[in-house]
Amino acid sequence: MKTLRILALSAALVAPLSPMAWAATDTPVESVKVEADITAIKNERAATYWGGVAKDIEAAILARVSDRVAEKGSRITVDIDEISLANSFEASIGAEDSVLKGNVMISSDDNSKYDAYELSISMSAASKFLPEGSVAIVSMTDAPEHYRAMIDAFASNVVERLK
Repeated sequence: MKTLRILALSAALVAPLSPMAWAATDTPVESVKVEADITAIKNERAATYWGGVAKDIEAAILARVSDRVAEKGSRITVDIDEISLANSFEASIGAEDSVLKGNVMISSDDNSKYDAYELSISMSAASKFLPEGSVAIVSMTDAPEHYRAMIDAFASNVVERLK
């Protein structure tokens, strides 16, 4: 009996080191739903460029959890409530940065994975998602690489916070 307990304890200590064990502990994801109220977009230039943000964030989150999609699991719901692009003057005086903000809710049937929070991503925070050699220009986020960086930063933060 003592040997069995030692074996069980050894297996429990070694299991977390195995890559397969890490994959098994990832939170299964049942669904991802992202909504954005286009009227939440603060300026006309942003509305034109960011009109498909809900579909793009949804696709980015799904791409990050594609290996753990399951029939039962966490449901990720995102409601984008602010998108604003700083103009050159605001950025130059440090008054504003381009921002993507939304409310995130994680739920499951038994609510063991419940979480709700507001997530705000600025262009300066998303700069690590820019392609190598790109420069974060907080007032010019209508460039495709800046848009993609904001989407990627938002999606990555949501997935990193899954319980």
